[in-house]
Amino acid sequence: MTLTRHQIRERAFQMLFALNANPEADHDALYQRVLTDDPNQLVPVPDYLATLVNGVLAHQSELDAQIDQYLSTGWQLKRIAKTDLVILRMAFYEIEHVDDVPNRVAVNEALELAKNFSDDRSRRFINGVLAHTLDDETDTQA
Repeated sequence: MTLTRHQIRERAFQMLFALNANPEADHDALYQRVLTDDPNQLVPVPDYLATLVNGVLAHQSELDAQIDQYLSTGWQLKRIAKTDLVILRMAFYEIEHVDDVPNRVAVNEALELAKNFSDDRSRRFINGVLAHTLDDETDTQA
């Protein structure tokens, strides 16, 4: 089974959301659960899926601090819906740590995840936060 990067991001979201709810969960079992419906089949984990999941987990504190910078006054990480927080962590991870993914692609993919796993209000919120990161990037390059 060959997955596109978009499909891999969807699986990464599912993994990270599950791990957010249960940090002690067996990673290997979760990988298999998001990759196949057949519990008797062992599917190899795509490299990029492992990169996203492990990268977001390893850099979670750093990513949360970055996200926190872009929140409006009065907003705190703990107020953000868990789905939105996972999507933002993934996007910030790709923007900061994955060189072969253009930042605009990371943002667009985050918005696609929000369409699939969240609601329109959340999608607009995620878009606003990520738009600020791209604005800052443009300012520093100018």
